[in-house]
Amino acid sequence: MGAHMESINIFKGYGKVVNPKNDDYHHQQIPNPYPRTRRLFAISALLLLTLLIGLLIGALIHESTTEPPESPSLDSNSAQSVVRAACNVTRYPDSCFASIITAAGLNGSFDPGSVLKVSVEVSVAELSKLMTQLKAMNSGESALRDCRELVEEAMSRLGESERAVADATEAKMKDAQTWIGAAVTYLGTCLEGLEEVGSTALLDEVKEKMNKSKEYTSNSLAIVANFHAILDKLHMVPH
Repeated sequence: MGAHMESINIFKGYGKVVNPKNDDYHHQQIPNPYPRTRRLFAISALLLLTLLIGLLIGALIHESTTEPPESPSLDSNSAQSVVRAACNVTRYPDSCFASIITAAGLNGSFDPGSVLKVSVEVSVAELSKLMTQLKAMNSGESALRDCRELVEEAMSRLGESERAVADATEAKMKDAQTWIGAAVTYLGTCLEGLEEVGSTALLDEVKEKMNKSKEYTSNSLAIVANFHAILDKLHMVPH
């Protein structure tokens, strides 16, 4: 009789770890399964986001290693050559160069850390403009509501990145890479949602700004992911 009861207790204990969605019999015996389900969903989402960021960063680093060598005629000490060397590792070197030069000019000394800092600032400024327009839109489309939340998340991550880049330690630069990668992922998800809504003049304008914001943020990610390679090209050492 004691062995029989022990067997029943073991069976009940086993039932508590069964996913309630897959076991209707034990579903009624497990108290309040929803917090566990939400935790599992959150963990799965975090793992997926981490995987996407890793793949994105890997692709950007691969692109930087396959680019053509920089022209030897460039003066490695000039601000223009520093910006160009940093932007050459990005997927959109022309927009990277133009946006940074427009935002910061070429006055004073420039190093890769300064280029990265300005690049992130450009991304934040562009996202702020986009967020203002999204908030002004009164559409009840769920995709737009989701997009506003995703853009807010992206801005939050970029804000963290700005502080990390200003610190410029090895650990903080790795943090910045993760946060900027997350921002790129959020913007990509937002853009995919908007593509499903359809096409209107206002939505097309939002999509255009979204693409621009994603492009600038991608530039920042490429620069931080290839930061040491940029320093090597310019024969500089980390501070």
